[in-house]
Amino acid sequence: MASEPMMKIGICALQSCRKGVLERLQELGCVEICPKPEGTEKFERADVDGARNAFQKKMNRAEQALEILERYAPEPKGLFHALEGKPVPGESLYADTAARRSEYSGTAEKLIQLEEELREQRALIRNALRELDELQPWKGLDVAMTHPGTRSCSFFTGAFPFLYTEQEIEEFVSEEDPGLNLYAVQVVSASKDGTRTAVVCSREDCEKLKAVFRKRGFSEPSCLTKDPPEDRERQLGQQIGNAEEQILQLKNRIREFQCEREHLRLLSDYYRVRAEKYETLGALPQTRKVFALEGFVPEKNAKGLKRELTCVFGAAVRLEKISEGEPAPVLLKNNRFARTGEGVLSSFGLPGPGETDPTGMMTGFYVFLFGLMLADAAYGAIIAVACGAALLKFPRMEKNLRASLGLFFWCGLSTLFWGVLFGGYFGDAPDRIAETFFGVVLPEGKSVIPALWFVPLHDPMRLLMYSLLFGCIHLFTGLGIKGYLCIRNRDGTAFVCDVVFWFLLLFGLLLLLLPSSMFASMFGIAIRFPAAVTWISRGMALGGALGILLSAGRRKGGRWGIRLALGAYDLYNVTGWLSDLLSYSRLLALGLATGVIASVVNQMGSMFGNSVFGVLLFLAVFVVGHTFNLAINLLGAYVHTCRLQYVEFFGKFYEGGGKAFAPFALNTKYVDLKGEHQE
Repeated sequence: MASEPMMKIGICALQSCRKGVLERLQELGCVEICPKPEGTEKFERADVDGARNAFQKKMNRAEQALEILERYAPEPKGLFHALEGKPVPGESLYADTAARRSEYSGTAEKLIQLEEELREQRALIRNALRELDELQPWKGLDVAMTHPGTRSCSFFTGAFPFLYTEQEIEEFVSEEDPGLNLYAVQVVSASKDGTRTAVVCSREDCEKLKAVFRKRGFSEPSCLTKDPPEDRERQLGQQIGNAEEQILQLKNRIREFQCEREHLRLLSDYYRVRAEKYETLGALPQTRKVFALEGFVPEKNAKGLKRELTCVFGAAVRLEKISEGEPAPVLLKNNRFARTGEGVLSSFGLPGPGETDPTGMMTGFYVFLFGLMLADAAYGAIIAVACGAALLKFPRMEKNLRASLGLFFWCGLSTLFWGVLFGGYFGDAPDRIAETFFGVVLPEGKSVIPALWFVPLHDPMRLLMYSLLFGCIHLFTGLGIKGYLCIRNRDGTAFVCDVVFWFLLLFGLLLLLLPSSMFASMFGIAIRFPAAVTWISRGMALGGALGILLSAGRRKGGRWGIRLALGAYDLYNVTGWLSDLLSYSRLLALGLATGVIASVVNQMGSMFGNSVFGVLLFLAVFVVGHTFNLAINLLGAYVHTCRLQYVEFFGKFYEGGGKAFAPFALNTKYVDLKGEHQE
């Protein structure tokens, strides 16, 4: 249970070595650079915004080009593509990409230009379709809607929002202005949307007639064609056909760039790395001749890094130990098994200053409790085999995903272990199959594959008792770790007051509970202790309670009345311990739920007996039902095991709040450039 020891590092070197130092640090990826070192307020900062923005822009253009390729020429991906991890490009391939970056940037621009042309053609089709829709009511008009008329006559078109006949239009015109009689109206189309009309009138009466029409909601069309509507319709159809053909050609031209996908990915990562380097460069304090940086480095890398920077670049390097309790980035250091649980710990929070890394202990409990919640040997075997196969098949899997699958591999083995102990193999599938399809008559309480310990469905109170026992071990371990931290920090008072007194109280109450009639009635076990043990238990409980009462308010000082009140309030926290202990009953609940649902699935599948149809139905129900049961209870086990760690276990000694170690490194998206050289 430890984190990687960290050291402070300070580097000062000549400006001429700045590029080489930064690139080497980026390649090594072992130094987290502080953006604003203390005492450097008066130093200059290089203005690199222009260069950084230029690199980011080129990176974004490469990203955009890749998105275009993926949109029109998707890369075939296997079912387990997400597990494959980043490929490692050959050194020659990366060097070629760096040397030909301008050419590949030009390729990206071509792809972006092709998509712009695609957008234009699609916009043309949309506009044409919209115009076609607007022209539909005017198809009966055999002249252009923009016809200029003659020297003495005007021509215009428009629509009324209501249904009118030509006679009705003439009637309301006569009502409004009897002097208007030199005109002719043709109804082109009429529908629920209104009446489309074409009008011929004298030029002198044109505006008067329009004014009368407007009183009835008349409006001129937004779409005015220079050709007759039917001719315009044919033109638009031809435009749409040409645009669709052009779109097809443009898509084919985009697909021709599929072979450039790998180069574009390398190009994107190349500019991403350079942009990050320049961002760091802009934060470094410097003068015209020298620059400096400060940061954190793992102790195991410190001496070697100092030696290299001194010998190769002539840099002045200062290493300092970090004092205890001083904030520093956290780099977890665990064995192969414990590393699988680092993701669970990180989700809660990394160790803060002065805290120990509980990953190893937590991972052990996590695997143990997870298996107890699922507790089916067949389910455990499926989980373990699936995760193990994925880990072997994809060695370059992303680090966090690999850790998660590793954790579930161990959880699968734990589930297999508890399943064998409890006799769970797809629930009671062996018994159900033997009875239904082979005519085997099993005596009550007997199984084809007997449990090595007991069957929880037959004896749930026994499982509850052991669940609470495991809960006690889990909680007391958390309290014990708190005691260890107190001793490590040389805080004897806290060790006695916050750990020993609570151990005395809780262990004393536990010893008093075990021989009680309540315990015997709940679990069917009668425990008898000698009288001396009972008296010792009472003394432990009373001594612990008095100790907590008198010492819990010690940090507040002041009057004894206030201190006793605070002590009484802290003593009331024994109910919190009871609540935490009862939380472990979820081990019983989840374990029984898995077995009960599995048994129901088996029973449903065997309803049609030993026939061809019955066998097929059993297989279908078996596969679907157990897949569902495994999925839902796998999720439940994951969530509830996390809760037991976060709330019950960590609540006794762990706060978290540490900041993860974030070194200046080759942070790429598509390929793994570690060890590769950059320009």
